[in-house]
Amino acid sequence: MSQNPNPADNAQPADAAATDAVRPEEAEAAAAANETDALAALTNEVSALKAQNADLAEQFLRAKAEAENTRRRAEEETSKARKFAVESFADSLLAVADSLEAGLAIQEATREQLREGSEATLKQLKSALERHKVIQIEPASGARFDPHQHQAISMVPADQEPNTVVAVLQKGYLIADRVLRPALVTVAAPK
Repeated sequence: MSQNPNPADNAQPADAAATDAVRPEEAEAAAAANETDALAALTNEVSALKAQNADLAEQFLRAKAEAENTRRRAEEETSKARKFAVESFADSLLAVADSLEAGLAIQEATREQLREGSEATLKQLKSALERHKVIQIEPASGARFDPHQHQAISMVPADQEPNTVVAVLQKGYLIADRVLRPALVTVAAPK
């Protein structure tokens, strides 16, 4: 039998058993420390989320204000564009009005002078319309009937293909590729 001369070696198993069995006060203190650490972590997380929330709320308000400013500016620009578009069109028609007034001011005009003045005024008017993208719709005789640009007044028997324009009774007009007024036409009837 060999005895261990060191009494401390014999005490180790007893100390190990003592450390394995944690006293209730120590367990309570450890649990309280863990709860305190968890509470501190949660408090830090809540603070970080509150800061992030405040930052996002500020970003939202700035974006909302910017969107409102952009919408308001766009409305103002649209309003100005409409106003000045009409102003420009009216300005181009003033020359036509001046020509008509000048023609009416001549008391002893000959038929030739009236015709020349009317033709010059009509040319001014057409030029003003074209400048503002108002284009005539005047289909040639025999052209295919287009219901988007033509309005058939009647169908007449003709020596041409059915559903083609026979005659234009009134010119139509486009404004920027949109029909302002369709051309009034007669159309060849089916045979």
